[in-house]
Amino acid sequence: MSATRTVHPGESIQRALDESGPGARIVLLEGTYAQSVWIRHPGVTLTGAGAGRTELVPGDGGPPDVPRLHDAAEDVVSGVTVHGDGVGDVRVEALTVRGFSGAGVYAHSAAGVAVHEVEARDNAVWGIYLRESTGCAVTRCRASGSQYGGVALSFCPRSAAEITGNECSANAFGVFVDNSSEVTLRGNACHGNAIGVLMLNQIYEGEPEGGVRDCLVSGNDLYGNTLAAGAEPDGLGAAGPPISGVGLALIGTHRVVVVDNHIHDNHPGGESVMGAGFVMGSSADFGGDDVLDCHVLWNRVTGNTPLDYQLGADLARQVFAANTAAKGDPPEAPGWRR
Repeated sequence: MSATRTVHPGESIQRALDESGPGARIVLLEGTYAQSVWIRHPGVTLTGAGAGRTELVPGDGGPPDVPRLHDAAEDVVSGVTVHGDGVGDVRVEALTVRGFSGAGVYAHSAAGVAVHEVEARDNAVWGIYLRESTGCAVTRCRASGSQYGGVALSFCPRSAAEITGNECSANAFGVFVDNSSEVTLRGNACHGNAIGVLMLNQIYEGEPEGGVRDCLVSGNDLYGNTLAAGAEPDGLGAAGPPISGVGLALIGTHRVVVVDNHIHDNHPGGESVMGAGFVMGSSADFGGDDVLDCHVLWNRVTGNTPLDYQLGADLARQVFAANTAAKGDPPEAPGWRR
C-alpha cells in the first residue's frame, strides 16, 4: 500500500517526497509554502487543498541538484520539477504555483504526468511545460502571466497528450504545441494572450526531430487575444517573431483536425507576422514543412481583425467544410461561408 504523508505550512515538501519514495501521496494542507520541489520517484501524487488555498511560491534555496529548466540559466528555478530515471505516473493537483523564475510545473522525459486543477500564475518563462514526455494530461488548469506558453508541449513526438478544459491568459502563447504530435486540445479557453493556440513544426539546431502531426483541436474558445509578443528584446515571446491578435495558427502541421471551435474578436495590439484570427502557414523556410492534409470543419471564426482567416496552404491538400467567417484570404475559399 502506498504511503500518505501530510505536510503543514513551514514543513519541507522535499523531505516528505524523498522519505516517502515511490507511490507516495503527499498532501499539502491549506497555506503558503515558500519552496520549490523535485519529484524524482514514480507513482507520486502531490495534492493541495485547492488552487488559491495551497500556494507554492519561491523561497530560499531548493533541492541542490534539481534539473534546471531546459535552455535556461543556472539560477532559474521552477516550482515543481518532474524528472529522473523511470519517473512517471505522477500527479500534481489542486494548488497554485506562482512567481517562479522558470516554469510553474516542469516535466522532462517523463511518462504519464497529470496536472489537474493547478493554477500556474506569473511564472517567468512557462506556466505548465512538458518536454520530451508521453501520455501526459493537463486538465482544468489556469495558466497566466508567462513570457512564453501558459501550457506548452515541446518535442513530444508521440505524446498521446490531453489538454482539456484549461484557461490560459496573459501569455505569449495560451497553448503552445511545439514539435509535438498526437495531441488532443479540447474545451480550452484562451484569451488575452498574443496568440491563443500555436501549433508549430520547426527544426532547431541541437534539438530532437520536429513535427506536429495527427492532432485534434476541438471545442475551444479562442478570443480577445490582443497582446504583442516578439516586439521587445526581453519582453513577451522575445525569442520569436512578432505575433499579435491571433486565435489559432497551424504552422507546418500535418493531419490536424480543427472542428467546432469558436475563434472570435482577436485584434492585433502590435506588429504581427500573422494577419487573421485563424492562420495556416508554411514553416518550410525555417526547417519545417507546408501545412498538409488538415481538416477544418464547423468552426465559427468571426469578428477578428484584420481578417478572420488566412490560408497560406495548398487548399487542394486540405478539407474545409461548414466554417463561418466574414472575411478572409483567399476571399472565396471553399468550405467557408458568411
